[in-house]
Amino acid sequence: MSEKEMIKVSIEEFSRLQNYMISSDKDSNSYKLMKDRYIELKIILNFFGINLAELDKIKE
Repeated sequence: MSEKEMIKVSIEEFSRLQNYMISSDKDSNSYKLMKDRYIELKIILNFFGINLAELDKIKE
């Protein structure tokens, strides 16, 4: 997978995951698991120099 493809897939997953998180109860086990992936994706996107200011709906 090229770097551009990795960035595209990560952005899409980040956006989709945030929508799931927003629709979930913050106290649920599912939310906690999603939050772990949310943090991983933020790290990956930051590494690639992606500005998350506009993409990040959760802002935790």
